[in-house]
Amino acid sequence: MTATDGADLRVTPEQLEVWRLFIRVHARVLRRLEADLQEYHGMSLAWYDVLARLLEADERRLRMTELAERVMLSPSGLTRLVDRMADDGLVRRVQAEGDGRGYFAVLTDAGYERLRETSGTHLRGIREYVVGRFSDDELRTVAELLKRVDE
Repeated sequence: MTATDGADLRVTPEQLEVWRLFIRVHARVLRRLEADLQEYHGMSLAWYDVLARLLEADERRLRMTELAERVMLSPSGLTRLVDRMADDGLVRRVQAEGDGRGYFAVLTDAGYERLRETSGTHLRGIREYVVGRFSDDELRTVAELLKRVDE
């Protein structure tokens, strides 16, 4: 992105409202998912996300830097989070072979069980707060539109 003249920076009130609606909906859904996980399982959404990303990964492990990118945390923020999760036995940190500074986060069996216990609540929330409010055709359209933004 480069600096440009003011004419290129104009956003209509309608466009600005779309942006604000997008941010508001995103925040509201995340707050609801977080509240559900806390109320029913005493788990944060960030912890759930780490466990889910590790389950999806080959050998249930990811380099810490890659995991940080996937859960959208800073490397230092992820390190603190993983350390707390390791204290609870949900993940392990394993040094990467041949790389004195690199570490993997690895999903433990206890972490897998915790994810199984909480996933129904999380998936119910996704269905109730977002995807259940759209038809299959509408969901395909939403996905196509959001992919443009994700480029």
